[in-house]
Amino acid sequence: MASLELRGQFFIFVRAFRPLPICVYGLAVLFSISADAVVVKKSNSGLCHPPQSGWYERTKNYTAFDSLEACLDSGGKLPKGVNHISPNDSQDSPGEYKRSAFGYGWDDSDGDCQDSRAESLIAQSTTKVRFEDESRCRVLTGRWISPFTGKVIQNSSDIDIDHVVPLKWAWNHGANNWIRDKREQFANDPVNLWPVEAGLNRSKGAKGPKEWLPPSAKCGYVARFFRIVKQYNLQPSSSEAGWITSFLKECRS
Repeated sequence: MASLELRGQFFIFVRAFRPLPICVYGLAVLFSISADAVVVKKSNSGLCHPPQSGWYERTKNYTAFDSLEACLDSGGKLPKGVNHISPNDSQDSPGEYKRSAFGYGWDDSDGDCQDSRAESLIAQSTTKVRFEDESRCRVLTGRWISPFTGKVIQNSSDIDIDHVVPLKWAWNHGANNWIRDKREQFANDPVNLWPVEAGLNRSKGAKGPKEWLPPSAKCGYVARFFRIVKQYNLQPSSSEAGWITSFLKECRS
């Protein structure tokens, strides 16, 4: 009888502490990952709020980015009072790419409050743009034809300004040896800036044309890429240069 009672107690113990469903564990893991992730909030006004920003908790409507560099690359700006140094900069070795090596976001060299993103949107819109307010600093709407797809985009919030030659690609192909002023010029050069769909720009990332091509107008994209590479005397690898030459030759045939 004693052994039966023990078995009965063990049976009760097992039933009371049987494993939770797998989905519960999955949610717990997902929650722990999400809790540890650093989210940079891009507000509707285009400001990138890292956790140290005084407006971080008050920013409820936002686009989330996993780094300050990614938010700045999408056209965002730093809010006043936020340190320009990226949270990850102190962890990088001097030889590694940092977005801050090309300046902190979009430049406003002439001080008219329209940074290089806004100026690119104004210059490439096929109609007169509409601004957020009378200060004429931030562009809200216009009419842009995406060089990646040929589609018309009318809301600036749907646009990323693409660096035709990505900054990290340039860094790995010679820009790491440039002086800082030249890197900032490159990052804000209108020739290297295209208004495109945000999703396509992010899928492109830091890839060169050998690894990534737009859905349409591929020949024009590669030709522009190569022209900028030559203009800035960047140094593609022999395989990259061979691929570009072969691709453009096929475009002309």
